[in-house]
Amino acid sequence: MAPRRTADRTDPEALTFTERARRQQIVECTIDSIATRGYPATSLSAIAEEAGISKAAVLYHFSSKDNLTQATLAHVLERFGAYVSERVARESDPRAAVVAYVRAMIGYQKANRRHVRVITEMLLDDRGGTRLKNPGSHDTGGRWQALAELLAEGQKAGRLRAFDTRTVALAIGGAIDGVIAHWLVHPDLDLDAAADDLERFTLNAIERRD
Repeated sequence: MAPRRTADRTDPEALTFTERARRQQIVECTIDSIATRGYPATSLSAIAEEAGISKAAVLYHFSSKDNLTQATLAHVLERFGAYVSERVARESDPRAAVVAYVRAMIGYQKANRRHVRVITEMLLDDRGGTRLKNPGSHDTGGRWQALAELLAEGQKAGRLRAFDTRTVALAIGGAIDGVIAHWLVHPDLDLDAAADDLERFTLNAIERRD
């Protein structure tokens, strides 16, 4: 009798519906654990307890804590990126697309505080959460490049002034990150009002002066 073939658990297409559902449950429990306990204190045992399964079951789907947390970070970043991209794609005018980008960046993080905690916990060191483990690592998934492309499109269309798109994209991203970092510590910050100010800040930086 031939041995039963084991699915490649690194390939989503090779997983059964039940396996995909279980992996998603484990990822969601990992998000909860990192958001409430912090990344260093998140253990496979704690995740297993949260999911109501054994540690061995967690390891069946993810062979190590590092693999699980990296998959969790990738999941969060994918959801985040899809949300922003969808809203930017709705706008045909380059100026409106940049505004949509800023609004979406704030809107998603306001609605998904747990996801923000995962990103910051995994990319910042654990000594107060103020220093990047690797400089520039917060700008994941080609984020500044995507914004720089939007800005370049606006320049080509004559809607935006001349400037270095990389520098301005990094400045806008840094402003958004700074507001969100403050909000995480001071949740009383009005993010809707902050989004209004960030929109004005961005438009003042990019709009034509003539």
